[in-house]
Amino acid sequence: MASSVSASHLCIPTITNCSIPSSSWKVSTTSRITWLKRGCCRAMVQVQTGAPAAYAKEMERLSAKESLLLAFKDAGGFEGLVSGKTTEYQRIDVNERITGLERLNPTPRPTTSPFLEGRWNFEWFGPGSPGLLAARVIFENFPTSLANLSKLDVFIKDGNAKITANTTFLNSIESSIILSTKLTVEGPLRLKEEYVEGILVSPTVLEDRVPDQLKGALGQAVNALQQLPAPLRDAVANGLKVPLTGSFQRLFMISYLDEEILIIRNTSGIPEVLTRLDASPSSPGEPSLEYES
Repeated sequence: MASSVSASHLCIPTITNCSIPSSSWKVSTTSRITWLKRGCCRAMVQVQTGAPAAYAKEMERLSAKESLLLAFKDAGGFEGLVSGKTTEYQRIDVNERITGLERLNPTPRPTTSPFLEGRWNFEWFGPGSPGLLAARVIFENFPTSLANLSKLDVFIKDGNAKITANTTFLNSIESSIILSTKLTVEGPLRLKEEYVEGILVSPTVLEDRVPDQLKGALGQAVNALQQLPAPLRDAVANGLKVPLTGSFQRLFMISYLDEEILIIRNTSGIPEVLTRLDASPSSPGEPSLEYES
């Protein structure tokens, strides 16, 4: 009888410190069977050692994401970055938060993940990034009152990407430059990007924003365009296409990917951070890209 009481006392503290898993945590059928067969003490300890650790890691990841987005805002956002107004302190702060988020990457094979597809907005470029260099060409050669790069985004689908740079001239003429590229998967983290074609989209004039001193010149330009031969006029209207096949390619790796943020690094380790513009996939589905090991 004494030994029976002693055994009960050994189990009581374990029961007191345990709780039945709530409905918010998923417990496998195997764990439930173990709990029925072997008693509550041992099964409850198994659940408690796994669930809080996973929850804590997820909270750390979400906190790191929010911290990175706030750092972008503090650094002046996209305009502050491409105009060169971002300070060295702000740059190192953003880079520190990027590396902090990368170590919490929840996607082990991002190059074949359905989360990769969709429309993404560029938030951050590192020094030497092609996107940053292209953006600074506009800001360094034209005052912001004359020309402005308002947005840079990319649409990824079925192994292809379209990078769109949206520019505004005189706050009244909008135009876009589109680069079409082909993506080839070379591993669970690595992609090869090959440029295929460049398109200079025909400008769109916002007449209500055109300065009075330029309305006459603008009218003359429109009339001249209408007098062009039909094939040439149609070509201008559809955009100027420049073939780029074989002209440029690069390798990069995906260091972080979830339903909202994409981080890539080129061969020099320079990071680019993108945020999703459209809705993320509702279910993982089948990978759209494949690679051979």
